[in-house]
Amino acid sequence: MISNSGIDPEADDNNSSPTNFSSGRREANEGRNLLAFWLLGLCNNFGYVVMLSAAKDILEKSEESPIDSGCVTDTKYIKCSTISTGAVLLADILPSLTIKLIAPFTLQTIPFSLRHLLVVNFQILSYLLVAYSNTIFVGILGVVFASLGAGLGEITYLSLSSHFHNDVISFWSSGTGGAGIFGSLAFAALTDHRMLGLNAKQALLTMLVVPTILALTYGFLLQSPPSTHRVWLRWPSFNGMNINIFGRRRTGFSSTTTESFTSSAEDDLQRLLHGDRLDARQTLRKNVWRKIRMAKPLLRFMVPLAIVYFSEYFINQGLLELLIFNCASSFNLSPMQQYRWYQVLYQLGVFISRSSIKFFPIRASLLPSLALLQILNALLLFFESLNGLAHLPHIILLMFIIFYEGLLGGSAYVNTFSAIHRTVSKANREFCISFATIADSLGIVFAGFSSIYAHNFICDHRW
Repeated sequence: MISNSGIDPEADDNNSSPTNFSSGRREANEGRNLLAFWLLGLCNNFGYVVMLSAAKDILEKSEESPIDSGCVTDTKYIKCSTISTGAVLLADILPSLTIKLIAPFTLQTIPFSLRHLLVVNFQILSYLLVAYSNTIFVGILGVVFASLGAGLGEITYLSLSSHFHNDVISFWSSGTGGAGIFGSLAFAALTDHRMLGLNAKQALLTMLVVPTILALTYGFLLQSPPSTHRVWLRWPSFNGMNINIFGRRRTGFSSTTTESFTSSAEDDLQRLLHGDRLDARQTLRKNVWRKIRMAKPLLRFMVPLAIVYFSEYFINQGLLELLIFNCASSFNLSPMQQYRWYQVLYQLGVFISRSSIKFFPIRASLLPSLALLQILNALLLFFESLNGLAHLPHIILLMFIIFYEGLLGGSAYVNTFSAIHRTVSKANREFCISFATIADSLGIVFAGFSSIYAHNFICDHRW
């Protein structure tokens, strides 16, 4: 008989050490995944932001030196550009929106790693096309590939987040906000003659490091759970059976998870491949309508987000290029430099608000108020651009408004997706988050068309 005093402390430590080791390893993996989602958000949106910051450069490819023409002494002699930067915005969002409309109903059967590979290649191609373009058409084509990469990346990585803890949403959002500030700041600093003084081509080529980081983050840093879609190799058996190179493996599912729409779609696909085709088509059709019905309750989240994005992109791509200050009121910044630093301040606001949800969360019931405040910003700056900055005597006031605009936009984004993640069941979360990404893209598309019309209207009627 062994008394309590005779218990071997070393044996007790040995019994507890596996638990401690397992707990420490789990915490380490969680930390890696949080960092990975931050980097995924950063790299995925980086090119999208750079293309918007370079919008005026892309539209002025025919000019000798669009980088810096110096500040202007009298803004009344500034001519409007022939094409609004809203055209670049449309090229930067329409392909992305197309993917977001199709993806929730089609891409869930494609492994995440294959989608990730496409995202990386789209990004590389976009930087190269815009950097080496000599015409507006080729430059716009590069923007289209950046949009395809950003749209596919957003819906892929946000869908992937449904397999992780809710905290990855805030880190993803913070990363996308970081893409805004670092992307716009990098392009402005690289091309500013008072800083590094590179031309647009050199600046874009240096940014090829970003898709490299994106590829390494997904491949080596992220620790995906076994429930995610995977690409795997299936070697041929010795008896001459068929070879299956790419497949999907899903393990560790509970009974409720296996009833998710993703598993249903996989079962339907198998029926199509192995028989009973008519029944499978009917089942797939029912699942599509079932998903559409499921999306209706999401409108209370999506409508305010769409309005926020419409208002802020109407400002950024329709009005800011027309809000030009003279030398005395702009810290001697040229019109090109003013536009770039406007983008930096906007993205700084987005970054701060997307990174602060842990400290300043906003209830879902208050999301419409953010939309109202952003509409007021758009109306104010529309009338200021029409009246020649009558009530904004110095650029510092406009910079404050733009920063505030970014705070509203970033807060609306992160709080919307966090609310969806909290309120939707795990089985349906992947589809709902994917579908909700349509909201911001729709707002941006309407802003792109509206900004082109507003640009022409203001140029014809101001002063």
